[in-house]
Amino acid sequence: MTHKNFKNIDKVTYGRGSFAQLTETIEPIRKENKNYFVFVVDNYFKGRPLSTKLQNKPEDLVYFIDVDPYEPTTQQIDALRDEILSKKGLPSGVIGIGGGSIMDIAKALSLMLTNEGSSTLYQGLNLIKKPGIYHLGVPTISGTGAEVSMTAVLTGPEKKLGLKCDWTVFNQVILDPELIASVPTDWWFYTGMDTYIHCIESHGGIRNNAFSLAYGDQALSLCREIYLNDKAGQTPENDDKLMVASLMGGLSLTYSEVGVCHAISYGLSKIHGTRHCYANCIIFQHLGDIYPEGHAEFMQMIKKHKISLPQNLSKDWNEETLTKMATVSYNLPFMWNHAFGDNYKEIATMDYIKDLFRRL
Repeated sequence: MTHKNFKNIDKVTYGRGSFAQLTETIEPIRKENKNYFVFVVDNYFKGRPLSTKLQNKPEDLVYFIDVDPYEPTTQQIDALRDEILSKKGLPSGVIGIGGGSIMDIAKALSLMLTNEGSSTLYQGLNLIKKPGIYHLGVPTISGTGAEVSMTAVLTGPEKKLGLKCDWTVFNQVILDPELIASVPTDWWFYTGMDTYIHCIESHGGIRNNAFSLAYGDQALSLCREIYLNDKAGQTPENDDKLMVASLMGGLSLTYSEVGVCHAISYGLSKIHGTRHCYANCIIFQHLGDIYPEGHAEFMQMIKKHKISLPQNLSKDWNEETLTKMATVSYNLPFMWNHAFGDNYKEIATMDYIKDLFRRL
């Protein structure tokens, strides 16, 4: 048996107001390469107070990137890489400030600045040839676990699949709960449920272990406090908890695996452009037979927070569309194996996966 040997984040700064330490955190790195940083910031913050507090220097490049409604693409990463290198040469590092998509852009960009060719060549496990440059993540929304994962998920012409290796993991993250206070309530819910579903799927399969369960149990406990108890809601105290839950949920899946919901989510996102966390919520409401306890709790959270999710989406999908979505999901064998065991190929057939999509 081969045991997982994953790299964790080198350093984590946590606490309210910790974003103010960005300048001193990156100062030693500025002497690397061409002595400048690239800031990749969610376009949501353009013209808002955060945009005046980036702590960037005149020589730095700042990109405000719109990630709504679509998730990062290989074409986007390739074009950004080429533009940066042609403008100023190799940066000292990349800083991502935003949600899961911005985290993935920062991670992918750091790798592609040192690896030749299109990022489509590197979609998969351990395909990256050279280490990337220093990269730091500052999440402004919590739940995806992108701040801790070894994957930078990209949608390419052929597939939606991550650049996945030890070098993908951030060198540093700054977890400042003050930064997630402005998240709209519905997205505060959807992203938090990504953490919740990570842990339910991590637990509910053959690859779980004491390590993944320890992180997952604590993340689930925090999710229940945030979304179910008497003090549930979008409060500063719960934002503190959600940032930690997101990190722990990401570590739980790193040392285990995700399952059916995420496999279906990849197909929905690839073909229809549905944002990942939202797609997970749409799907998980229909998986009561696969994850009964997690599903029951999820539906309680939906009711408590008055969240409305779309129904009957599949009525508009013909056989060709179903086949396209099912093909994307089918080609994620690790997820199906984790969910159903070593005989997963007998269960997770194309017809079975199409039937799962027909539930939506």
